[in-house]
Amino acid sequence: MMELFRHIAVIVRKEFLAVLKDPKSRAILVVPAIVQSLLFGYAATYDLTRVPYALHDASRSAASAALLAKLDASGTLERSVTFATQDALSAAIDSQQALLAISIPADFEHRLYAGEPAPLQVVLDGRNSNTAGSAGAHLGAVVADFNRQWRVQHGAPAPALSIASRAWFNPNLETRWYLMPGLIAALSMLQTLLLTALSVAREREQGTFDQLLVTPLTPTEIMLGKALPPIMIGLLQSTMILLVTRLWFGVPMAGSLLSLYAALALFTVASVGIGLSISAVSLNMQQAMLYTFVLLMPMMLLSGLTTPVRNMPQALQAATMANPLRFAIDMVQRIYLEGAPLAALWTSMVPLCVIALLTLPLAAWLFRHRLA
Repeated sequence: MMELFRHIAVIVRKEFLAVLKDPKSRAILVVPAIVQSLLFGYAATYDLTRVPYALHDASRSAASAALLAKLDASGTLERSVTFATQDALSAAIDSQQALLAISIPADFEHRLYAGEPAPLQVVLDGRNSNTAGSAGAHLGAVVADFNRQWRVQHGAPAPALSIASRAWFNPNLETRWYLMPGLIAALSMLQTLLLTALSVAREREQGTFDQLLVTPLTPTEIMLGKALPPIMIGLLQSTMILLVTRLWFGVPMAGSLLSLYAALALFTVASVGIGLSISAVSLNMQQAMLYTFVLLMPMMLLSGLTTPVRNMPQALQAATMANPLRFAIDMVQRIYLEGAPLAALWTSMVPLCVIALLTLPLAAWLFRHRLA
């Protein structure tokens, strides 16, 4: 029995030495756990901290001013823009300036004093159903408090103010309508990034990379040859998820397939650039897999898929600018649910182009550096 314990102890010691002797491995054991715990604590939250809203106040009365003062004092609702006409409210929702749009009718105060129902028209951005539902519930709580105070101050027999709301792009605020289009980009990225990261590391581990170096191919040609298959595989996986979303779950698509695939192609190129950079610095498959999974968790948390980017601290919002998944999810959801054209998505396309133009030359430089 003691001999068995001694053998086990030797194997345990060997495994610890194999893991801890590499400084990079030691860093991977400590740094990701700290970073990911911070990301979960700050980014992965469903707490509603900021709800920008657009306003059209046709009443311009003391009653509407009292209601708006209560909305702005709630600490969560934040007026982002005020429009002179009701038709202009749609622009705030389409451009994502506001999560909800509020329209106060011209006879708002008259109805309140007359004891008649005074509907408050609210439009919610249903592209993010979880946040829209929470924002609607928070608005309802503020309105209920306004009704209570109105009854006390004016002796109204019943609450006079009511909310008539509807959600755009997702009428029933179904979570699946918001989540599935985002997964078209997110799930394909997982496989694309992993395949690309393992491409060179696998050959180094198997000993075939040296054979590739004696061919007339240049490092750039090798990099491009390794980039194209993951791009095609990523687009194929996106197609499968798109078919499941559209045919199985029945989520209607408002945009064009051409715009959708153009956005996915740009995102996949940016992801492949990151994967090739990982592959170029990895000595074996184990390192490539570790580096990939270290990146995947922060990229998913900072993508805005589960929690809005606007709810994150300013430092994390700045960090999301280096995350291609954030812009891919924004483009896919807007094309799929809203029917937005590519010209309206330039704010997401430009960062993806920048990421691709940085990572692909970096991967080429790393290939030449490693080969030298």
